[in-house]
Amino acid sequence: MRNHIILLLLVSLFLVGCMATGPEFDALAKNTKAAVPGSFQPLGDVKKIPPEDLVPDTAPLRLGVGDKVEIEILDEANTKQLCLVCPDGMLYYEMLAGIKASGMTLVELKGTLQSKLKELYRSPQVSLTVRQVSSQRVWVLGRVNTPGLYPLEGPMTILEAISKAGGLFTSRFSGTTEELADLKHSFLVRNGQFVPVNFYALLHDGDMSQNIYLKDNDYIYLPSSLSQEVYVLGTVLQPKAIGFSDQITLVSAIAGAKGLAPHAYAQKILIVRDSLSNPKVAEVNWWDIISGKAPDIALEPHDIVWVPNAPWERLEDYGRLIIDTFVRTVAANEGIHAGSTNGQPVQSSISVNPSTGN
Repeated sequence: MRNHIILLLLVSLFLVGCMATGPEFDALAKNTKAAVPGSFQPLGDVKKIPPEDLVPDTAPLRLGVGDKVEIEILDEANTKQLCLVCPDGMLYYEMLAGIKASGMTLVELKGTLQSKLKELYRSPQVSLTVRQVSSQRVWVLGRVNTPGLYPLEGPMTILEAISKAGGLFTSRFSGTTEELADLKHSFLVRNGQFVPVNFYALLHDGDMSQNIYLKDNDYIYLPSSLSQEVYVLGTVLQPKAIGFSDQITLVSAIAGAKGLAPHAYAQKILIVRDSLSNPKVAEVNWWDIISGKAPDIALEPHDIVWVPNAPWERLEDYGRLIIDTFVRTVAANEGIHAGSTNGQPVQSSISVNPSTGN
């Protein structure tokens, strides 16, 4: 009897000792998602806005393919003609042979025309007016009233471009844009690179330090705030945007992208969160999660999950790569959706008159 009592005491002490260490992590248990508090660190500005982008470009317009120029010889009847810069860059007027107008300013084109027209007219005085600019354009897509392509006929800021596109799309019920334009995830792409404009600061707070001047082929995209997606990019079998739900986690998101590619470097998966201009990032070891050493991670709308294909060292440089790849991917997809939708052409009144040469 005494031995039985001693055995029971030993078993009780053993159980108490086990309880004191706390429960072990169960990878199969429900509600094991974690937001990894404190693990998201500010990435800082991915890039800085160059000061020169806040200053208008004073260089004169250089003609390009698709531009239309009205040409007239003053004091000569029936010489007014609307001329197109053809796909080969040539412009044809009167009986002259083609002139390589692409790349010329109006002043340069005027001088060339007057020189060549001396073969047909005595002291010809040429007047030029640009009637349509098609060679230099900017994209304005997303939650604006008239998304499309708009001619860049002179210095134009972001606010001016959005204004030409009819302004931000507003709700007919509330009259506000808050639920329609996601300003924290709006972006500008230039030459395939992310330009870190803070659209929320610009359009919500009136921060004019973000109102930069646009360049040819710049791409502005203002997504809908009603869009709730998580983006899985990098070394997965099917990079894609996945519709958000309350239960989406890192594991389910990667499963939605058909899983990791064979050459994925899963020890340093990155999750990018918050605004594109001031993102935060967390580093996650995939193998720790699926082996039960760490909990799965709850994702939030607009998170970017990036699976690298090799080890990386400098997070700042790698963060730039992730943001650039993300905006290029979204821009390409939205450009395809836009199809042939074009903004209304804006007629230009840039002219060169013979009296001033301007």
